[in-house]
Amino acid sequence: MKRFVLGCLLSTVIAAPAIAALKEGDSAPDFQTKASLAGKAFDYSLKDALKTGPVVVYFYPSAYTGGCNIQAHTFAVNSEKFAAAGASIIGVSLDSIERLNDFSADPEYCAGKVAVASDKDGSISKAYDLVVKEAAAGKKDSRGNDIDHGFAERTTFIVTPDNKIVSTIGGIKPAENVEKALQAVQKLAAAKQSAN
Repeated sequence: MKRFVLGCLLSTVIAAPAIAALKEGDSAPDFQTKASLAGKAFDYSLKDALKTGPVVVYFYPSAYTGGCNIQAHTFAVNSEKFAAAGASIIGVSLDSIERLNDFSADPEYCAGKVAVASDKDGSISKAYDLVVKEAAAGKKDSRGNDIDHGFAERTTFIVTPDNKIVSTIGGIKPAENVEKALQAVQKLAAAKQSAN
């Protein structure tokens, strides 16, 4: 019985929404960093990405880990739906650009369809008021490699071209996180269409 209660409490804590994260209506901190798409590194700028439409900025703990693998794959599978709604996607983690080059090209995960950015020092995550935890010794990824970086909490922000956060999504399962992000950008697209 104690294990059951402890398990319920633990699952509640894990599923609790991000309390500290920036909220709807807040300005999104601009950032420039190295990112990777289809295994090729490039310079990414949120400000530049916003010139073409809304941006889904999704923070995740680490490439090649259970929930993050699911989330990246789900974004990749739905990437055309996000594009149809006029939105681009950028994943952000504390992974090195070398790890992200592999992850972004991996057909099981980003599949060359979703760009992922390196927040090696955690400064971008902290600018979005996310909790960043230090690396735990001996932690391995799904490939059996050591994880030598910290972890940002899984939270997604929908940012509009006026640099405003219109939705903050956290505290839910990875695939559901993607579904909520897609609903948010489709709602934006519908509102824009009805305004025209």
